[in-house]
Amino acid sequence: MGAAVRIPYGVRVSSARRPAGTYSCTCPYDPVPDTAPGAAPGATGEGHDEGMDTFGSRAFQLVLLRRMADHQPELVEEARRELGATAAEMREANRRWQAAVRSPRARGALSRYRSMLGEPEGPDRRRVGDLECAALRWRLPLWPDLRFEVLAGPGGAVWNEWLVRAPGAAGPRLRTADDLRPWCCTVDEVAAAFAPVRPMEGTAPSRRRLAFDLPDGRSCVAEFTWGLLQRVAYGP
Repeated sequence: MGAAVRIPYGVRVSSARRPAGTYSCTCPYDPVPDTAPGAAPGATGEGHDEGMDTFGSRAFQLVLLRRMADHQPELVEEARRELGATAAEMREANRRWQAAVRSPRARGALSRYRSMLGEPEGPDRRRVGDLECAALRWRLPLWPDLRFEVLAGPGGAVWNEWLVRAPGAAGPRLRTADDLRPWCCTVDEVAAAFAPVRPMEGTAPSRRRLAFDLPDGRSCVAEFTWGLLQRVAYGP
């Protein structure tokens, strides 16, 4: 049996079953699959993703970058060049991904990740009440100190998918607004450094937002894509 864990920021849960004060955690209580990039809710069985037979780690990283480009185009361009990819390749990778996950014949999200990224690190088994979930992590060359983590529930339903700090890797020291640089930290790291935080709805399924107060008294909202900090909006 694994240790009890808390609910990840941005994962939808039933308020009737949510323990008070449990927002800083890594496993949901209710198995509500994220519909992007995973399959449609409940679609966990084996299928076939058209055009995904040659879709590997490089193409998947381009998919992550495509959404991040909305906020950090310069960082994305640098990362894309590191992968040796053109802007057209990035758009094509995203097109193929979206077509695959929307296909009625799509395989389950967890199977898709294994097919693209290979065998994961772990899984780490975690129990929450009478439910058990598995945390599977994959290394992505663009972010060597991070891992792409997928939380899967009974039957392989994917509950959450985002970038987290790799086990054993040192995270940044977050104390002031100057420390909140794009791509430097994850949702959980910001939540721990600036507690208490207020989770807010993201503008897309792959996005999350946290509202909190800085030590200097200013309020702010941090926006994340795939769990990685993209930008911060400051109040008075």
